[in-house]
Amino acid sequence: MSDVIQLVPNKWVTEKKLTEITGLRSGTIERARKNSWFVGREYMHVSPDGDPNPNSQCMYNLEAINQWIERQSSKQPGAHSC
Repeated sequence: MSDVIQLVPNKWVTEKKLTEITGLRSGTIERARKNSWFVGREYMHVSPDGDPNPNSQCMYNLEAINQWIERQSSKQPGAHSC
């Protein structure tokens, strides 16, 4: 019998993990980064030398992005406010 190892995502995840966990597509992530998300809240640039620049890899705050997704529930097409 093999052991099951359960991995829990870190607070900050790569775009690949964000896509795997949430199902958001790369294009959606890019548009949200440009139009809705804030640096330091939903995403941040990271660099191995500790001095990120605008072209550095982005890491994403999974909890903040899940909250962003939840806030859209009342704005769904055809949704009725009670």
